[in-house]
Amino acid sequence: MENGNYLVVYLGILLTLLSVVTFFVMRQVWVTRRVETTLADLQARLTNQKGSAVEYYELGSILLDKKLFAQASVYLKKALKELSADEQENAVLVHNALGYAYFAQDQFDLAIRQYNEALKISPGYVTALNNLAHAYERKQLMPQALETYEKSLATEPNNQTAQRRAASLRKRLA
Repeated sequence: MENGNYLVVYLGILLTLLSVVTFFVMRQVWVTRRVETTLADLQARLTNQKGSAVEYYELGSILLDKKLFAQASVYLKKALKELSADEQENAVLVHNALGYAYFAQDQFDLAIRQYNEALKISPGYVTALNNLAHAYERKQLMPQALETYEKSLATEPNNQTAQRRAASLRKRLA
């Protein structure tokens, strides 16, 4: 091949790589902008008027993603207050999210309480079981953590997180 042909091939490869990178950057910008717009809209609406449980939960979830745990817990508590009797299946998600917000702030007792509330409503909710076990671990309550991971494995035997953590705790406790 001549030098001109190599130049065209290299230029084509470079243009393709730049196009792929541009696509992913633009996609990320679009997703971030959408989240920020939703956050601003929800905050403005909920500041001026009372919202629904779903709106409070959505705002709390966005704030959790942004690692604003104290603010998220305020809105998640409001979501719990706004839940009606026929929305109790949603209460599981709110209790779990609120537990996560407390956990991230190292308030393990409050996190454990919220995870247990979620499990009262839905005893087989594996995410809450894993989160509860992790909170027990952080509180140095290893026997309770192992028991909770085993409950999680009884519900979902292929749960990789519970398998790994339970094996680690068994070695520690042996």
